[in-house]
Formats: sequence, C-alpha cells, structure tokens
Amino acid sequence: MSLIRIEHLRKEYPGVTPLKYVNAEIGRGDVISVIGPSGTGKSTLLRCLNQLEKPTSGTVWFDGVDITARDCRIDMVRRKMGMVFQSFNLFANLTVLENIMAAPVRLLGMQPQEAREEALRLLRKVGLTEKADSFPDELSGGQKQRVAIARAIAMKPEVILFDEPTSALDPTMVGEVLQVIRGLAREGMTMLIVTHEMKFARDVSNRIFYMDEGGIYEEGTPEQIFGNPAREKTRIFIKRLKQLPVLIENADFDFIGVSSQLENFGKDNMLPRRLVRNIMLVFEEVVMQGIAGREGVFPIHVMTELSETDDSVVMKVDYPGGRFDPVAKGDELSSAIVRKLAVSVKHQYDEGRNRLCIVLR
Repeated sequence: MSLIRIEHLRKEYPGVTPLKYVNAEIGRGDVISVIGPSGTGKSTLLRCLNQLEKPTSGTVWFDGVDITARDCRIDMVRRKMGMVFQSFNLFANLTVLENIMAAPVRLLGMQPQEAREEALRLLRKVGLTEKADSFPDELSGGQKQRVAIARAIAMKPEVILFDEPTSALDPTMVGEVLQVIRGLAREGMTMLIVTHEMKFARDVSNRIFYMDEGGIYEEGTPEQIFGNPAREKTRIFIKRLKQLPVLIENADFDFIGVSSQLENFGKDNMLPRRLVRNIMLVFEEVVMQGIAGREGVFPIHVMTELSETDDSVVMKVDYPGGRFDPVAKGDELSSAIVRKLAVSVKHQYDEGRNRLCIVLR
C-alpha cells in the first residue's frame, strides 16, 4: 500500500494554473527528487500535499486517509508529514535547542526533559551539538537548515517534504545539508525533495519526478531520467544541465557574468569546488587572456559540458581568424597554468576556424 496517493490534483491561481493534473503514488522508503524548470509547480505540489495550499480539485491520500476531505484534521496529518523550507523558518526568539523541543512538547505532549534529550541527540546527528544554546541569527545558512531538518525529525514524521533546501545557501554550505539528507535516505526515511542539485538527485534518489506541462511529465529511476529520458522536454532539460554555451561577440564582454555562469554550472552539477575553480581559471587564461585581445577572433563560441562517460569537463572554444593556439603560442604563464590544470589540450585549424578542446577532471 502506498504511503501517499495523488489523484487528479489541480491547483489554480488567478491567471495561472501550475498544476493541471498530477497523479502519483509514493511508497514507504521512497526518496523522490522533484526536478524541472522554474514555474512548473514543483513547490506548489509539496505545499498541496501538506495542505499549505488548498488544491483546486483532486484528492491526496496519506496513509489511507483522504486528507483533502473537508472533515480531515490536517493539523494531525502535519504531525506525520514534516516540511523543510528553503528559508529555514526557525523561531528567532528561541535557541536552537528550544526550536527543536517546541513542537514535540506542545503537540506530542512530550515531557520537557525527554524532549531536551531527544533534541540533543538530533543535534549530534546533524553535527551541531555545540550550537544548542545559540540563537538562529548566530548561525550560518547551512547550520540553520540543519537545525530545521532536526526540528522536522523531532516530530518523528512518516515523510519529510524538502522545498529546495539548499537554494538559499552559499555554495560552500550546500554539502553539509545534503550530507544530512543522504543520512536520512540511508536510514529509510520517506522523502520528497524539490531540488536543483542534479548530482545529488542522481545519487540519493530511487525515483525522479520531472515536472512540466502542469504535471509529472516523466518519472523513472535516476538512471532512466538522467541517462536515457523517454520524452522530448526531459531530454532537452537534461541536456541543458550538462552543457553551458557562451557566445562572446567583442572584447568588452561581461567577464564577471560569464564566470558566474561557469560557477553556477559547476554548482548545479555538484562538481568539486576544485574543479569549478579550475574551469573558471582555464576560461580566464585561454579566452580572456589568450584569445579575446586579438584582432579578428570574434565571435568566440565556448561550450562547457560534462563528459557522458566520466566525471571530466570538456571546454570547447571555437573562434575565427588565422591559425592560433593560445596554449602552445600564447602567454607563457597562461600556457603553463592551463597545461598544469588540464588533462589534455587539443588544437585544430580548419578553413579559417580554430577549435580548441580542453579536458579537465
């Protein structure tokens, strides 16, 4: 029997209908990552499941109970359905320990001493025992989110809904939150996770929901969705995740903007920080220092993409003009940096076009 069953779910707002039809079943122990473009109803789906948003029509069954029925005690349902928000939603006037203790004491009738001991156990679980007496504004974003997860677990839920739990975090803090979620997955916690962290979704989930066109456009295992999606929009979405095209039309291009795109590309694909730095540095030395200052080289096409066979990244640079290899014939220091960082560098020249292929790992 499914833990959650969704039937013909629809949610309308004035002028927009993010959910036109959603049908799905979620079993106990499922870890489902919900992915897709912005505006396709991913967060709305989660909020409809715990009735923070009232569905326009359709039915949600939770543990055999129709929780969309008028007579449903949704406050009782929410005790079994934890929610972790991207904005943390901690009580600013309570300490970390008090934030975790509050709901079990008030809603579950747990004795304060027992709740305190359980809260300390959960803080050890998320690596924050030393922050028990701190207030939320004394914590980093990653620490706040770990406290929010501990608070959700304290209610002993049957399922936890994560609404983009890392989207408000600095890239340096993402890993610590994802590590906690991975631990919950290993313990068998049922979870639905709206996320843009694709490598994480691929590694931790047993099922993927790709949302588009007002519903679950395609679902399957991570291997199916990321490796061999069946439907066109899914294929386009996955391909875009693995490729970052950049067009440079003149020497005054927005270097900072392009660097930010490269950094976000690495973040979205959960690449190691070292590799992301190397990608950005190679781009600067090859394109900014080596090519963009020359005459007759525009437009420069740069395609950064993940390898289909391993964890390497390939940067392909295509530019017109006379034969010129910026790694072999360019600035000596820049060439040395690129050769040190790259696994391989290959330059080709054909009919007035230079093609440079740099592999990094």
